[in-house]
Amino acid sequence: VQLQASGGGLVQAGGSLRLSCVASGRTFSRYAMGWFRRAPGKEREFVAAIQGSGGSSYYADSVKGRFIISRDNGKNTVYLQMNSLKPEDTAVYYCAGGGGSSWRSTFDYWGQGTLVTVSS
Repeated sequence: VQLQASGGGLVQAGGSLRLSCVASGRTFSRYAMGWFRRAPGKEREFVAAIQGSGGSSYYADSVKGRFIISRDNGKNTVYLQMNSLKPEDTAVYYCAGGGGSSWRSTFDYWGQGTLVTVSS
């Protein structure tokens, strides 16, 4: 399984970015996908996850109401729309592939990460 994330960059506080992650190597729609992030000097943390079918999703409290995870199973792609960005959202963002269809799955596959920098 290979995951290729893109879409990071520099944005001002209050702005928006959309991250994308293209997956290959297995039947995409059968597996949950997630986004995680690691801020400078901090542990990696969960951001959002979405069921294989796209029918349900789950968010960390810190991003709920600002970020939206979605997927296009026809394009083997998962997205993270990030709105109302804050400086504390600055991190390397990683997409991850689940071991099952539920968003509760453990995440076994990881992309290379894309840097998001939010300036104040």
